[in-house]
Amino acid sequence: MIRIAKPIRSINSCIAPAYRIRAANVTGLRYQSINFHKFDQAGSFDAADAADATSTILADQNDKKLPNKVTWIEALTEREKQLKEGNVLDSYSYRSTVTSDIIDKPREDSFTYLVLPFKDDKWLCDSYINALGRLRFGSLMQDLDALAGRIAYRHCSPSEPVNVTASVDNIVNVKKIEEISKFNFVLAGSVTWTGRSSMEITVRGYAFEEDVPNEITENSLPHDNIFLSANFTFVARNPKTHKSFAINRLLPITENQWLDYRRAESRNNLKKLAAKNSTMLEPTAEETKLIHQLWKSSKNFDINNTKYKNVRFMKDTSMTSTLFMQPQYRNRHSYMIFGGYLLRQTFELAYCASAEFSSAGPRFVSLDGTNFKQPVPIGSILTMKSTVVYTEHIHEQASDIDNDSPFTFKLPAKNKLNSDPETFLSEPGTLIQVKVDTTIKMIDSGDSKESGSFVYSFFVPKNSHGENNPGYCSVIPQTYGEMMEYMEGRRRAAATANYVDQLPGHKE
Repeated sequence: MIRIAKPIRSINSCIAPAYRIRAANVTGLRYQSINFHKFDQAGSFDAADAADATSTILADQNDKKLPNKVTWIEALTEREKQLKEGNVLDSYSYRSTVTSDIIDKPREDSFTYLVLPFKDDKWLCDSYINALGRLRFGSLMQDLDALAGRIAYRHCSPSEPVNVTASVDNIVNVKKIEEISKFNFVLAGSVTWTGRSSMEITVRGYAFEEDVPNEITENSLPHDNIFLSANFTFVARNPKTHKSFAINRLLPITENQWLDYRRAESRNNLKKLAAKNSTMLEPTAEETKLIHQLWKSSKNFDINNTKYKNVRFMKDTSMTSTLFMQPQYRNRHSYMIFGGYLLRQTFELAYCASAEFSSAGPRFVSLDGTNFKQPVPIGSILTMKSTVVYTEHIHEQASDIDNDSPFTFKLPAKNKLNSDPETFLSEPGTLIQVKVDTTIKMIDSGDSKESGSFVYSFFVPKNSHGENNPGYCSVIPQTYGEMMEYMEGRRRAAATANYVDQLPGHKE
């Protein structure tokens, strides 16, 4: 149980009010002095310490008044005042520019961690559990994004730019954690690559059946305990001019740090190439042939054929959800929605779509990349639309490919059965990819804009409810646009499989 004492004043008057937190069965008292620009230590036992923590689970529990935040009424009043003076206010907290000389910083300087003691605290565990008794990943995604934000600010200090999440490059669940009540989690990460004004941040999740290490450093966290890996890209902006803001350079030191740096650099270059070709890449000769085969199969397929009980046309898999963006879910700059909240909401919709499609409780496998095209303002209307865009069957034997497929041709999976029982793909089942497209509408102007697309992958074992129940699931594209979405999904499945192969501690 988390117990909150009344605010106590630090001896040093320049330090913000502190809060005493005691986690059950965790040795000693954890004292936290919350100051986002002058961190006393890298670690935290409280997600509310993170840079964008308004709507994380622990922030909700602790209900803290963060020193660099104001009430929504104060922020709203100030913005209206600035607009009358002809100024556009993006951030209440950062209205002046704090700059310093650009320096080289080692990775250790930005290393930050958060402890989530689910095994030691049953009520904390209860806040992160889903209806099936497994981890509710939407809640954890808020913490991941908030922690990444804190890492970004630590790397940029003593300068204080406005850092925003530009993209979530991937979040991959590499190990099966069925009962989170048996584990204590540590989320830890650091900056792994920098450009002039952008940085890639890698956060990994570690699961411990016993107590977490007494001293948590990047080197003390064992690779064998990794259950999750995530990469975020943040960009720094000048709070006054709204232009790019030059940040400190990253100085890799060890061989592994250089390898991570080069891989991140390669991913960034690929994203730049993709940005130049904002439309879908043209299909290759092999994909063109596959599209033609898909078209023939969809024309000849009888949806009422009882042989295939879990087959759906792509157009019949859509779900929508509409939300009014309230100030309780704002980021630290006060006027926009916290990116982690968007991850949580899009994940929840994708999870619903996957569960309804498969008639089973899906296991989250990965977020296969997204870009935040437009920030989501407080007071706007957010519409989310989910669609199952790709499925592939994981079989025990290659000869089983055609037995459960509604297609009239062989379609080998990009992923394969894994011999490691701790992974999701260690048993036959269906990999389901759900794309969530988001749009925002301003109520004052009526203008609608695309906010971003989120692609989630889930796994459903074919024997979830007993022998061959629900069995394999399949989605069938019918139009050329749907078939291109299917091709994009197939490419993403291959890219994610390749990414997992490169992770430290990965087993075949």
